Amino acid sequence: MSIDIQNVSKDFGTFHALRNVNLTIDSGELVALLGPSGCGKTTLLRIIAGLETADRGQILFNGTDTTDTHVRERNVGFVFQHYALFRHMTVFDNVAFGLRMKPKATRPSAAVIKEKVHALLSLVQLDWLADRYPSQLSGGQRQRIALARALAVEPQVLLLDEPFGALDAKVRKELRRWLRRLHDELHVTSIFVTHDQEEALEVADRVVLMNTGVIEQIGTPQQVWDQPASPFVYGFLGDVNLFHGRAHEGEMHVGDATQGLKLAAPEHAQAQDAKAFAYVRPHDLDVTRYVFGSGMSSGIPAKLTRAWVIGPIARMELQPLETGSGAADLIEAQIPATEFHAAGYQDGETLLLTPRKARVFTAA
Repeated sequence: MSIDIQNVSKDFGTFHALRNVNLTIDSGELVALLGPSGCGKTTLLRIIAGLETADRGQILFNGTDTTDTHVRERNVGFVFQHYALFRHMTVFDNVAFGLRMKPKATRPSAAVIKEKVHALLSLVQLDWLADRYPSQLSGGQRQRIALARALAVEPQVLLLDEPFGALDAKVRKELRRWLRRLHDELHVTSIFVTHDQEEALEVADRVVLMNTGVIEQIGTPQQVWDQPASPFVYGFLGDVNLFHGRAHEGEMHVGDATQGLKLAAPEHAQAQDAKAFAYVRPHDLDVTRYVFGSGMSSGIPAKLTRAWVIGPIARMELQPLETGSGAADLIEAQIPATEFHAAGYQDGETLLLTPRKARVFTAA
């Protein structure tokens, strides 16, 4: 089932939740709607489901306009963040609910329902819990039962709204791997909403970055990470350091006009002393000791204020020595733990930070 979202807009009073959104989702694709709270991702999901109505625009399923089709007739499965399981029903009855509610003419027999429910419970690896009640399950188990219930009616489209948002980090990681494997087996066109960058990048075929009701970028996880289309995307995906300066004929100058730091910016070859800013990820900073009076000007001198090692990575927080350096008050750097231990860096030392890779944007 392919989905075409054409020129969709939605307002809530004076708040513009969605502004002229266009998106095509291919049949069998798993797409993540990613963005901060209030960006419009859940509103878009609810419009696709038929739970909300767009003020303008169309939703097409396989080329057929479903804009005015009732939610019951869209054959959409919906999984919510908080499971929405019926507490008074067993796991088996929860999964069977949608099948039992079908019109009499299309309702499967009790034997067929039983067979299908057990098959779905086996699919989500919880067949042994059929007689339990939701209160007797863990959060991760409840969410898998909610997914089995959504799949029971054989939906053409599966929509998931922050499906793992109520779970702890370890269970989230396990479930997103499980969801990816399940999707590869079923190939149901699926859209899930999340504000968790790691979740979207790990699970989805494509990621749709949303901000203030518009789509900032669409691409594979690798594309949006390696080639961010806007400052918002760069800042939203992972940790990042921001440097201010001026761009001129393919270079960006950061900090003091006589010393400072020069960054290559070939994409701004036409810039003439334009206000600019550069994004540098913590792992793209080279770190060395700073020797005062040595004339070292290829980076930004900064005092190491805190360092901690987690597994193979050493994370450092540093404070630029000069207020006019063009950097924020705090710079984050990451280097291999082996390099950190070999150098023997100590809190209070002055280090030199040199970006290996930066993405430069000019101010509009």
